[in-house]
Amino acid sequence: MAAERERGGRERSREREERDSEFVDKLVHINRVAKVVKGGKRFGFAALVVIGDQKGRVGFGHGKAREVPEAIRKATDSAKRNLTRVALREGRTLHHDIAGRHGAGRVYLRAAPAGTGIIAGGPMRAVFETLGIQDVVAKSIGSSNPYNMVRATFNALKNQDSPRSVAARRSIKVSTLQARRVGGDAEAAAD
Repeated sequence: MAAERERGGRERSREREERDSEFVDKLVHINRVAKVVKGGKRFGFAALVVIGDQKGRVGFGHGKAREVPEAIRKATDSAKRNLTRVALREGRTLHHDIAGRHGAGRVYLRAAPAGTGIIAGGPMRAVFETLGIQDVVAKSIGSSNPYNMVRATFNALKNQDSPRSVAARRSIKVSTLQARRVGGDAEAAAD
């Protein structure tokens, strides 16, 4: 009985490790804060981590602790709980240009042709790499605070529409929507 229980626990931990191994995590920022007390200074650490599966799921988390590894672990656990799915075009770029904001941080994300690469600053680059985007041009306007930049990027990604969601909202087929898009470009070029 005890052997079965032990084996079941090992299998569950192995399944958890396999599930965790599919994710790529990037440490975006560590902030050290000092609290002055009677005996001197007490240091604490805050970590910002972005995690994703490089196939369209991404999340970010924030963790605080007295030691750096513990803060990173807490931030990673928080990121795993807050995963969101983002629709990608051809699995490599965005469907359309989007703007996002959080506080004083504003970001502008543009879809890019194949071969462009990730043109973005530090915190936004971490989000795109863990998300699995290969071609994007991004610009940060306003606050360069990593927390605001990451949250503004997530705000922009949540506001993105895929052709499938637009077609569902309009109650038409995706192929009809795509045909209209191609036809609309041809009409604009003729004028």
